[in-house]
Amino acid sequence: MDFTFTEEQQAAAEAARGVFAGVAPDAVPSPALTPGAVADDFDRPLWSRLAEADLLSLLLAEDYGGAGLDAIALCLVLRESAKVLARVPLLESSAATAAVQAYGGQELRAELLARAGRGEVVLTVAAHGRTGHDPAELAVTARQDGSGWVLDGMQTAVPWAYDADLVVVPARTAADRTVLALVPRGVEGVSLAEQVSTSGERLGELRLESVRVAARYVVDAEGAWEWLRELLATGTCALALGLGERVLEMTSRYASKREQFGHPIATFQAVAVQSADRYIDLCAMEAALWQAAWRITSGAPGALPAAGDVAVAKIWASEGVRRIVQTAQHLHGGFGADVDYPLHRYHAWAKHLELALGPAAAHEEALGDLLAAHPLG
Repeated sequence: MDFTFTEEQQAAAEAARGVFAGVAPDAVPSPALTPGAVADDFDRPLWSRLAEADLLSLLLAEDYGGAGLDAIALCLVLRESAKVLARVPLLESSAATAAVQAYGGQELRAELLARAGRGEVVLTVAAHGRTGHDPAELAVTARQDGSGWVLDGMQTAVPWAYDADLVVVPARTAADRTVLALVPRGVEGVSLAEQVSTSGERLGELRLESVRVAARYVVDAEGAWEWLRELLATGTCALALGLGERVLEMTSRYASKREQFGHPIATFQAVAVQSADRYIDLCAMEAALWQAAWRITSGAPGALPAAGDVAVAKIWASEGVRRIVQTAQHLHGGFGADVDYPLHRYHAWAKHLELALGPAAAHEEALGDLLAAHPLG
């Protein structure tokens, strides 16, 4: 299988590297130094620079001012963002606008997409359900009422919930179908309770009590939520890959300079073996990521639905990024816990990515269900 990136995809990654070159991980707010949430808002200046570089509109069609690229290009950009711990809702907003473009009505697309691509409107997605383990689409109910819809329920750990203009909420109807409702922040019946991630970022417990949403803000096309969920999970894998790559680079540099008994510790067999194992983790994470992104992008058939490839990618991302940061901390020794050194920030972010949209065990269970429903051979 050929995973060679196109010129357009490579150009997107190059543009991202240019924008993120100005972000210093050392300056990212540390959860170890800040009680509660590390900040009240995401990095708005960086968000503006991403908009100026047309990186917020990668997946949008030219009609909406976008580049018309695909999930692979988005994952390349997300990979670069994680290397510097960029504090922006790039994954959530990009995935939400892509879902609106693919499945939303013409009126909603005309109203929202171009503005989102310019960074004027920020979207996020409530994808964790009530507890983070139950299906998100079952946490909220939706019923039609006249010309609109009424939502009731609760979603936990919504990223950027206090900052986004619209929250995309999956909700279940009485007919056992899932719709996507775009809920404006601050509308009547919506309340937020603060939650804090391991990375120190502020999340929101979103409560919906008889929230009325106009029909044009509800996407009821078949398969919309499943597609959005798979894109979010794959993007999370891209973030884990970028973070893991940077942590392994940091560890390699440190082990090459740190000496014991007159020799760099990188020359010790035990250190070399551990580093090699983590490099293998990265290779597996990368191969699984691009397989999942390719299935989403191409729609190509396979032995399993694309959700199977996404599950495999998330299993590797969750387990791999955890092992990488744990080994990095071990090989750095006490230096890894120094709050003046950025490794502890990467460790905190890695734990968030490991659990985001379900830990490895949850995706192993989903993969098992898919294998039971689609026997191989």
